[in-house]
Amino acid sequence: MQIRLLPTILVITVAACAQTVPQPSAPTAPAAKVLQLKGLDPNFVDRSVDPCTDFYQYSCGGWLKQNPVPSDQSSYGRDTELAERNRLILRDILEKASTNDPKRSAVDQKIGDYYSSCMDEAAIERKGTTPLKPMLDVIAGIKGKADLAPALARMHLINVDALFSYGSDQDFKDANSEIAEADQGGLGLPERDYYTRTGAKDEEIRKQYLEHVTNVLKLLGESQPQAAAHARIVMQIETALANASLTVVQRRDPSNLYHKVAVKEFETMAPGFDWPVYMRGVGTPAVDSLNVTEPQFFKGLNSVLQQQSLEDLKTYLRWQTVHALAPMLPNAFVNENFNFYSRTLQGAKELQPRWKRCVRSTDRLLGEALGQAYVDRTFGVEGKTRTLTMVHDIENAMQKDIDQLDWMTPQTKQRAQEKLHTVVNKIGYPDKWRDYSNYQVVRGDALGNFVRGAEFESHRQINKIGKPVDRGEWGMTPPTVNAYYNPQMNDINFPAGILQPPYYDNNMDDAVNYGDAGGVIGHELTHAFDDEGRQFDAKGNLEDWWTPQDAKQFEERVSCVVDEYNNFIATDDVHVNGKLTLGENVADLGGLKLSWMAYLAHAAGLDQKQQAIDGFTPEQRFFISYGQGWCENYTPEVLRLLAQTNPHSPVKYRVNGVVVNLPEFRKAFACKAGTPMATQKTCAVW
Repeated sequence: MQIRLLPTILVITVAACAQTVPQPSAPTAPAAKVLQLKGLDPNFVDRSVDPCTDFYQYSCGGWLKQNPVPSDQSSYGRDTELAERNRLILRDILEKASTNDPKRSAVDQKIGDYYSSCMDEAAIERKGTTPLKPMLDVIAGIKGKADLAPALARMHLINVDALFSYGSDQDFKDANSEIAEADQGGLGLPERDYYTRTGAKDEEIRKQYLEHVTNVLKLLGESQPQAAAHARIVMQIETALANASLTVVQRRDPSNLYHKVAVKEFETMAPGFDWPVYMRGVGTPAVDSLNVTEPQFFKGLNSVLQQQSLEDLKTYLRWQTVHALAPMLPNAFVNENFNFYSRTLQGAKELQPRWKRCVRSTDRLLGEALGQAYVDRTFGVEGKTRTLTMVHDIENAMQKDIDQLDWMTPQTKQRAQEKLHTVVNKIGYPDKWRDYSNYQVVRGDALGNFVRGAEFESHRQINKIGKPVDRGEWGMTPPTVNAYYNPQMNDINFPAGILQPPYYDNNMDDAVNYGDAGGVIGHELTHAFDDEGRQFDAKGNLEDWWTPQDAKQFEERVSCVVDEYNNFIATDDVHVNGKLTLGENVADLGGLKLSWMAYLAHAAGLDQKQQAIDGFTPEQRFFISYGQGWCENYTPEVLRLLAQTNPHSPVKYRVNGVVVNLPEFRKAFACKAGTPMATQKTCAVW
C-alpha cells in the first residue's frame, strides 16, 4: 500500500536489489573494516582549480578522482560513504541477532530471523515461485470485474501498487486529524512522463521496459509470444493510467493534491469499481469523506476499467504482483529486476552483495527495531544535545533574518515568526519506539516475512484513519543518512544516521560543522518557507497566511531561482528542471545563508578568535566543508533519471548554484566580479 508523504527530504540514495551466501547455520563472514570518516579533508581539494571558477570542482576534485562509482552502484558520494559505514554496523548487529539463541530479546528475534531468512538464498531458490501462488490464485479467481475490488484490497495491503494507491494522511485543512486518501498509482516506470515523452532515448527506454516485462512473465512460465503480447497489454494499461496522472511538477503544489469529498461523491468518479467493498477489504473504519488527490485520475481509471477486458486487467495485476515481490524471489527474478531498474535506468554494472540488500530490507520493514541497537552504538544522548545546540543557533539566525527582510510586511513577518517558533525539532531517534509485536517473522520464510511486513505497515497506516495525528512519529529510520521537513507536522527531522562524520565531526572546528551539518539543518528549516512549505501555517494546515503583496514578492524572488537552475545542464541534452527542483534549491540557498549567520554569531561569542587551519581561513573552511558534503560521482544514466524525476538538483549545482548567490562566499575567496562564481545577477529569497 503506497502511503503518500509530503515531507521534503535532503538527499536520496539510489540502490539495486543476489549472490551466494552461507546457510543460516554457517559461520558468519569476518566483519569488514568500518570506514573512518571525517569532516573537511584538505586532500580532497583540487588546488589546480580556481574556487571562483568552479567551487564544486575545487572542493571535491581530489575526492572525485579517488572515488569512482563502484560497479554495484549508480552513484557514490560522501552520503554513500556514510551509508556504507552505517550498513556495516547494521550488518554486525544483524549477524549477532541471527544466532538461534533462545535468550534473544523479542527485538533481536525479529530483526535476526528476518535477516537470516533474507540471506538464506538456498531456501529461496528451493521454493521457487511457490510462495507467489496464493496471490496469483487470488488474481486467477477473479471471475468478473465486480471481483476486482476485493482482489485489489488484498494486493494493496502487501504493497502491490496496482491501478491506484490508497492509505491515510493528515487532513491538509485539519492537521490534527488523519483521513483516508486515494491517490494516483499503478505504474512500473519511474513516473508518468516516461510514458509520454517523445525522443529517441525515451522510445528506447519504453522498448527496454517492454522487454523487461516480457522476461518477467516468461519466468512465470509464459511462452515468448504470450509474454510479449501480455507485456504490450501492460504497457497499454499503464500508459492510460499515466495519461490521467499529474506530472511530478504539478504534484509539488499541495493545492493540486487536496480534494476532500464525500465517499458517495468519490464513488461517482469511478462507478465501475466497488469502492465500499474495497475500503472494507483494506480495513478502513467507517468514514463519510476522504481526500482524493486527483479526481481526474480516478475518472481516467474508470475509463481503463471499462475499456480493458477482464483478462487484460488480470494480466496487468499479475505483472504488478511479481514486480512488487521480486526482491524476495529466486535469483532469476532478482537479476532481471536489476537489469532494467538498476543497469538500464541507473547505470549500475553489477548487483549489490546480498547482505547489503538484506540489511536494507530489514531496515525498511523493521527500522525502529534495528535502529535501537544502532543508536546505542553510534549516537547516544550527547548526540542529541550537541545537535540541538546548533539547531537553536540556526533558528535564532532565521528569526533575525525574517526581522530584517526588506520585502516582507510586518503582518506576514508576524505569522512567519509564529511558524518558526512552533517548529518541532526531532533529533536522532523517536522518543517512543514502534511496537512490532503484531508483525510475525518466521525464520526461513523470506517472502512471507516480506509480505507480512508490508501488511503490518499497511494496517498501521489504515488504523490511523479517524484518529488524532501522532506527532511523535518519524518518517525515516534512525540509521538513515538523510533528513527532512514535514510541513503538515511542522517539524524538522534528523536521524542519527546523518549526524555522524563527515557531516558532523566532534574532532573538527566549528567552521566545518556549521558549514556541513549546519547547512543541512538550515536547509530543512528553510523548507518551512519554500514554495511548498510556505503554504502551510504554524499548525500544519494548508492556509494562505501571506498578504497578496508579500506573496507577489516571494514569487518574483523564486522565479529568479527557477530561471537560474533551468540553465544548468544535468547530463547530455537534459537540463535541470527549475520548477521541479525549486523547493530544494530555495532550501539550499536559504539554509547555507542561515548557517553562516549562526556560525558568525557562535564565533563572536567565543573567548578566542577562530584560527586558519591547513592554510584555509575559518570562512573558507565553512564553505569548503559545505562543498565537500556534496562530493558525488554519478553514472550518466542515473543523472538523466534524477533530472527527470527528482526534486533535488545535481550535486554540482547544489554547491555552485548556492555559493554564486552569496556575497559572503565571494569575500571569503576574494572572487572578482564577473568570474563564474561572482556573476552580476544573483538570487535571494531568505
